[in-house]
Amino acid sequence: MTHIEKVDIKAKQISGLKIRTCNAGEMNPETQKIGALWGELIGTYAPPFPHYGVYHHYESDFNGSYDLLAGVEGDCDGYTQSVTIQAGRYLKFSAKGELHVAVMNCWKHIWAYFEDPSVDERRAYETDFEVYSSPTEVAVYVGVHYL
Repeated sequence: MTHIEKVDIKAKQISGLKIRTCNAGEMNPETQKIGALWGELIGTYAPPFPHYGVYHHYESDFNGSYDLLAGVEGDCDGYTQSVTIQAGRYLKFSAKGELHVAVMNCWKHIWAYFEDPSVDERRAYETDFEVYSSPTEVAVYVGVHYL
């Protein structure tokens, strides 16, 4: 089950590896890129927890293309890209379990949450990020504007 919390986040730099993709592409096994990105990060660099996945440079909304940077906090040797998580208000969605399943279920919950016209927030589509704090825990932070 996903837990939701309102939080204020300070800006932080994440360094790692980056791809450009879209949700439609990620649903097709022939065009998926996210799994390979995480495989390269973990297999090549074996970074300590927490790991971050930062979604940024949104083309539009969840239907458009976006950049995803997988990495760790700070400026680290060997990582060729970096992005700054923007300071601001976020909704934190937390989940536990087998990470691949937990993060997919968390994003499904997020998409359903923002489809509800009665919620007080709208997605900002600036920076959103995942924090993997252990092999079984993930939190997804979605940047929001309050109505």
